[in-house]
Amino acid sequence: MLEINSLQNSRIKDAVRLRNRRERRSSGRTLIDGVRELTRALACDFPVTEVFFSEAVIDPADLAALRAVLHKHPQVEMIRVSEPVLEKLSFGDRLEGVVAVARCPVRNLADIPLGKNPLIVVLERVEKPGNLGALLRTLDAVGGDLLISADGQTDLYNPNVIRASSGAVFRVPVVEATTEETLTFLCQIGATICAARVDGSRVYTELDYRDQPIALVLGNEAEGLTDRWTGIDIEAIHLPMRGIADSLNVSTTAAVLLYEVLRQRSQS
Repeated sequence: MLEINSLQNSRIKDAVRLRNRRERRSSGRTLIDGVRELTRALACDFPVTEVFFSEAVIDPADLAALRAVLHKHPQVEMIRVSEPVLEKLSFGDRLEGVVAVARCPVRNLADIPLGKNPLIVVLERVEKPGNLGALLRTLDAVGGDLLISADGQTDLYNPNVIRASSGAVFRVPVVEATTEETLTFLCQIGATICAARVDGSRVYTELDYRDQPIALVLGNEAEGLTDRWTGIDIEAIHLPMRGIADSLNVSTTAAVLLYEVLRQRSQS
């Protein structure tokens, strides 16, 4: 097994550069930081290429479990590193003893197999990875089928998205597309498009989400949806707000909507 103790090692420098969004974009790779996230990535056959671990940091039980999982993935290289090297690799302030490098799958909308009545979430121009990750966690919880980042302002496999989603980003299909591509796709599959707006004309509970493809569309944290998501073919919905705030956080709004869809579909 390869062992690296120098911060100047070329492989370490190469991995550290993945902390930068531009490098992740250009190389098509990302970092997976944490035992739980890595284990879930492997369980979903996410294309992990190498795993850096420090025996000085990782819990022995976690290491044993991780080695058992990696035994089924012989293509993944395990690399032992010193604690300072692992600290340099780690993306956030949580140090669990393991950081992995993985390739980021590139999917098109046409690549995603969908069932009869899929549940889709569209996020337009969302820029905060924490919101994207939290939403993915909820979409996974309700058994959703697809998340589309329309004109997105953060990368789908940002390490903070991975962490905030608790690894759900590895299970839920995620696709980047333009708003125009997204609208065309939703029309092709016959989806009922429900755009969440502060000034939406209908309360979200008034709609019937059963027995049809549903697309819940939410916008940028500061500015909401663009005008492209208006028209007679789009349902403008809102959540009742009784206080001084006129809207909820985008991931919270999505959670309310998604569980209403689940509630209705569970009763049908």
